[in-house]
Amino acid sequence: MEYYKELRKFVGHSPLILPGSVVIIVNEKGELLLQERDNYFWGLPGGLMNLGESLIETAKREVFEETGLQINNLILLDVLSGPDYFYKNPNDDELYSVTAVYTTTDYIGELMPDMDESKSLKFYNVNYLPEKMEQEYKDCINAYLRTLNR
Repeated sequence: MEYYKELRKFVGHSPLILPGSVVIIVNEKGELLLQERDNYFWGLPGGLMNLGESLIETAKREVFEETGLQINNLILLDVLSGPDYFYKNPNDDELYSVTAVYTTTDYIGELMPDMDESKSLKFYNVNYLPEKMEQEYKDCINAYLRTLNR
């Protein structure tokens, strides 16, 4: 069982701080891998940390679970946290997200979306990203784009 679900038994809907990782996977054309979620919004592969994991281990596990890809040589771009990353879920659970944003071009495997969490996976040109994307993912991609402009 996921750690935060166990905590919810004790704290109810009170705010939790939930660490996690997302990965911006870049192909040889410079395109970014995006994941279409069940709500028809696009995002980045990633998720919440399990007990005993490092943020890099979280990133690798989540990417493999959600995409079928094995990734290496992760570069930390940013850590997103603070009041802009407070969420109240439809079930009234409150959380503050702390997200490590990584990038890599080093991946192997065949794209296989986890149908429990994804509708599809697709590489996108950075100039033509889908409009239906939550702000946190846009912030992650902006962290990556800033590295291109250095």
